[in-house]
Amino acid sequence: MDKPNWTSLGARFTLLGMLLCSATAVLAQDDLAPTQEPTLPEVQVQPPVDDAASSEAAESHQATAPLAEPFSANNPPNTLLGTERSYPNLSQLEFGQPGLFNENTGILRGGGNLFDSSAAGTIVTREILAEKQATDMFHALQNEVGVMMQRTAAGQSSPFIRGLTGQQVLILVDGVRLNNSVTRFGPNQYFNTIDPGMVDHLEVVRGAGSVLWGADAIGGVINVVSRSPDSQYGMCCGDYSTGEFHQYYNTADSSSYSRMNVEGWGGSMGVFAGGSYYNVNDLDTGFDFGRQPGTDYDQYAGDVKMNYLLDRNSMLTVSLQHFEQERLPRSDRFPGYPGDLNNSNTLSGARFFDPQQRDLAYVRYQAVNPNAWSDALTVTTSYHRQRDVQTRGVPTTRYQETDVESVGINAVSTKELAEGFGKLTAGFDWYHDDVDSPYGGAATGPIVPDDAFYERFGVFLNWGFALTDRLDVETGVRYELADLAGTPVVEVAGTPTPMFINPNFQDWVAHVGLVYEVDRDIHLVGNISEGFRPPNLDDLMANNPNVLQAGFDLPSLDLTPEHSVTYEIGMKTDHEKLRTQTFVYWTQIDDNIVPITAGANQFTKDNQDSSIQGVEFDGEYLLDRQWSLYGNYWYTYGENKETGAPLSRIPPQQGILGLRWRDRELRSYVTTYVWMADKQDRLDPVRDLSDERIPPGGTPGYATLNVRMGRSYGRHNQHRLSLSLENLTDKDYLVHGSGVYGTGFTARFGYSWVR
Repeated sequence: MDKPNWTSLGARFTLLGMLLCSATAVLAQDDLAPTQEPTLPEVQVQPPVDDAASSEAAESHQATAPLAEPFSANNPPNTLLGTERSYPNLSQLEFGQPGLFNENTGILRGGGNLFDSSAAGTIVTREILAEKQATDMFHALQNEVGVMMQRTAAGQSSPFIRGLTGQQVLILVDGVRLNNSVTRFGPNQYFNTIDPGMVDHLEVVRGAGSVLWGADAIGGVINVVSRSPDSQYGMCCGDYSTGEFHQYYNTADSSSYSRMNVEGWGGSMGVFAGGSYYNVNDLDTGFDFGRQPGTDYDQYAGDVKMNYLLDRNSMLTVSLQHFEQERLPRSDRFPGYPGDLNNSNTLSGARFFDPQQRDLAYVRYQAVNPNAWSDALTVTTSYHRQRDVQTRGVPTTRYQETDVESVGINAVSTKELAEGFGKLTAGFDWYHDDVDSPYGGAATGPIVPDDAFYERFGVFLNWGFALTDRLDVETGVRYELADLAGTPVVEVAGTPTPMFINPNFQDWVAHVGLVYEVDRDIHLVGNISEGFRPPNLDDLMANNPNVLQAGFDLPSLDLTPEHSVTYEIGMKTDHEKLRTQTFVYWTQIDDNIVPITAGANQFTKDNQDSSIQGVEFDGEYLLDRQWSLYGNYWYTYGENKETGAPLSRIPPQQGILGLRWRDRELRSYVTTYVWMADKQDRLDPVRDLSDERIPPGGTPGYATLNVRMGRSYGRHNQHRLSLSLENLTDKDYLVHGSGVYGTGFTARFGYSWVR
């Protein structure tokens, strides 16, 4: 197929645009001793802080909790249902955790907001998550600009950013890597092992983020920021306690999601904790066949986070998270799958993830002005375990388990230099993965060699400064090293032979970004960013019999690292009524690791140069204080430069256009929007043409009409009722490359209570 017609594309784009810790922390420091008398009934007030800090905290909470009595005991912080403002502008959407210690906790590792950054970014707030009634991460990030959410099975989700997914998109939880050394090529399930009920907000940066975060960040980076007890409120206004309950019900799959949270602060310590249960049944699609079999599962999750103030300028955080799914079928391999063209799916070949499990524990030390060389310091030590047991057959005839334990430490420090010299951010990351791979039944071996290990280390330096009164520059450099070892089984003269390998990879990458202030409301931005991804254990060593529907991945021992360069230019507007981001980008990936055919239903991998280019636009226009017109549009074109073929699973051009109304005082909202996606018939001949998740001839285009509404009730707006009506026309559709068909007409009912 010919390359895109950029003139036509530009016209459509213009038209749419116009329509719109560390464990060594000093634990022996004195607690903050309360010396100030209580100013509110039954509220223990903490020691006085400086007037500027107190004023800042009060203003922040008045913004986040726009109630008549924002500091009363009945109106605790953090859990209130409103947003900072009904329609926050780009400058008000800040990266990082809420509170006093947020300087280097966000995805940019140095603070900042969407408008002043050169990055192509998105922040999905907790209010947006509530309006979406997000019961999993698939729904939490769906329809955001430049991101396509794919799922091979219900209960799984794989975000595509700028045409890339899996190993080439880095996912973080509170700045700790979710990606590990067995993260697979292409779509995988791991993003959905996060409970949206614990999420404060989502941060997305599209484009290479390897300088700040290291390997895998070629297509982009997602940082999931979890909820915390509100230290800022505790220091400013005293002790508090609160609880909340959320219940959602979806008619399409008769699913029920229940989540309860508790939160409180006392003295120098605060705690946030919660747990959820999610029961899902078979999905009713918009197709004539009705419910899709193999889309049911159970899920539960729990988490707790403790913040302890060592003194007014330092804090220790301890966080624990657990997530588990049980008896989750792989939908495209279940009997009755609508895309099963040769009726090969049988109960004896049905595949399940049972269980799919994730555990995260970390200890974090944060300090403001810890010494003369640092304005803010964050040190995190972490333990991350991801375990999945893939079974086959009813009853089970074989199983293969992959259990990866990752320990890590990362540190980042920022320092404002002398006037006119800007700010330095420096840090390092170290992670070590150990793999256990038991197997049994009819399985002939593990997917990844047992006792394999993978170790990565990186150190970076980033410098932001004002070159002129209007031009800001940010530049950085990183050194990255990866070391690994394992004993995969490979064919030698037709005989399966264990072969020990111990390669290591290293590289330097750099980044430069520019922000030019046309005026106070318009910024022109540009970035040149390098990315680096060394082969991981899955690339090099996997013997995976779960590829496509009946495919088998073989080890590829001679792979070299991927190296990318992304060029992008954009414009951001942050007027009182108009907020937009527009980007055009081009990415060259040298030695891109792609699948190649090794035999009948057998695949290995090779390094082949590739390129990806596209455009992205999202914006919102405020018609008045309560009404807004909003939307986004994005287009991606990917090509294998050596074969001339399309890259696998490139998303079709798509976007949304909507109208919404929000009443800040009543906490009410109504939103209607159309989601439109074009046909995708540019298919990779190696993996796409034989993939039953993609219909013959390509994935058809579609448009769905959707409505969301909600209202809060009670003296303190402690009750909220919400309703979402999705796919009002009952349109049959399929997200490109997904094993789960699109939801037919459905109603989502929600109730939330906050004390």
